[in-house]
Amino acid sequence: MVKISGQARRIRIYIGEASKYKGVSLYHTIVLKAKELGLAGATVFRGIEGFGANTRIKTSRILDLSNDLPIVIEVIDSAEYLQDFLLFLDEVVNEGLITVEDLEVMKYSPKK
Repeated sequence: MVKISGQARRIRIYIGEASKYKGVSLYHTIVLKAKELGLAGATVFRGIEGFGANTRIKTSRILDLSNDLPIVIEVIDSAEYLQDFLLFLDEVVNEGLITVEDLEVMKYSPKK
């Protein structure tokens, strides 16, 4: 397992739950690619409400239930390891938002 410490980057990908790539959930495709590239890790968060560029509110409230809730995927690793991943994201994310932030990793270790 690769350890990371010190300076790193966080990529956040904001998409809809209904987004697909070649018939598979886009968020799942992104996580699989991060694993394939040996990145430090990826986490998918499912939002309960939000809106994006199209300004349509997506919500989990019963009366307005959406089948396309907001999804945020976070991936953190060293900048050099994220280059190929960013190229992949540019290809597969057709609708959404991608942000990149510099950060400092204080600790990264597996469960013992």
